[in-house]
Amino acid sequence: MTIHIRKARPEDAEIAVPLIIDAIGDIAEQMTGEKDAEAVTEQLIHLFQQEDNRHSYLNTVIAEQQDGITGVMVLYSGTDAIEMDANLVTWLRTKTGEPIVIPPEARKDEFYIDTVCVNPDFRGQGIGSILLKHAEEVARKEGFSKAALNVELEKEAAIRLYERIGYHIAEPWEIYGGAFHHMVKPL
Repeated sequence: MTIHIRKARPEDAEIAVPLIIDAIGDIAEQMTGEKDAEAVTEQLIHLFQQEDNRHSYLNTVIAEQQDGITGVMVLYSGTDAIEMDANLVTWLRTKTGEPIVIPPEARKDEFYIDTVCVNPDFRGQGIGSILLKHAEEVARKEGFSKAALNVELEKEAAIRLYERIGYHIAEPWEIYGGAFHHMVKPL
């Protein structure tokens, strides 16, 4: 099995977005201002195809092999997150008319791994680890000394994987009322 990692393209949206939704769960509703599953998918596809928010194709990499897309990862710097989230807040406020607040998910000095999801048909083959290694390489190239991610407390298998590859629980973190471990890896 040869896994190739490449930058996402806008036309990857139809396959990448369901994987992103699988990874972020109910947070997708908060990010899109929608409750209906079809509307959430449609709006996240819209965001994916834009260039100014955290779930843009510009912040996404694709893992693929002969059989097609096997995984997706969204990653960016904590500093870039500030502007991207401000753009998302503006879009959501215009769309919903509600006072929207997007909680920060990373510190400014961290390279943040927002979303990692492997296609269910390809899980258990090391694709997630390959994606995480790629994120760390990108972080180093961009001059970061640490990578960070958030994981829900009950995702014990994911926590074990992250700890096995060098991440440690740095602090508790809250995202839209949900409890997470903020995990960091020195690079």
